[in-house]
Amino acid sequence: MRSILICDDEPVVRMSLKAMLLDAGFDEVLECGDGKSAVEMALAGFPDMAILDVAMPKLDGISAATEIRKKLKIPILLLTNCYDVRTAKRAAESGIAAFLTKPLREQDLLPAIEIAMAHADEVDGLKEKIDDLREVIENRKIIERAKGMLMETERLSEADAYRTLQKMAMDKRKTLRQVADSILKSAK
Repeated sequence: MRSILICDDEPVVRMSLKAMLLDAGFDEVLECGDGKSAVEMALAGFPDMAILDVAMPKLDGISAATEIRKKLKIPILLLTNCYDVRTAKRAAESGIAAFLTKPLREQDLLPAIEIAMAHADEVDGLKEKIDDLREVIENRKIIERAKGMLMETERLSEADAYRTLQKMAMDKRKTLRQVADSILKSAK
């Protein structure tokens, strides 16, 4: 189920946008008319993405997007009547995926949504890879410390200390990290 939040202070724009999004296959369209409500609805409804008007009452679209992105890492598109450099710079700094200009055309909306969603998926994949690499590095550090300890206490060469760790891991049916942790704990 794909859901989206739309926020524009013009009911006619919201109605038109909602119809386009339902036709595009979104199952749920959350809608509101001001930036403060957009933040509240996003944090309560957890949409897959959001489309916010730049100029809204109570809280402008970029400020609302910034607040939403502090808690939810969803793609956000901005709607604007006119483009200016200062607004574009603020939008880029807050992590906005794309700008759409009014009057909004369906032929512009759907590609922007697809690209924003694909980009968000790519970023999520990269974050997972970074987390995996951090874990590998941390494991490597601990294994190296345990190996160094074996080299010092058992008077082993580096290769022999590593083979000893490997043998202990196989014999105990544990990972090298688990064996290294137990060696380091026993030394304390």
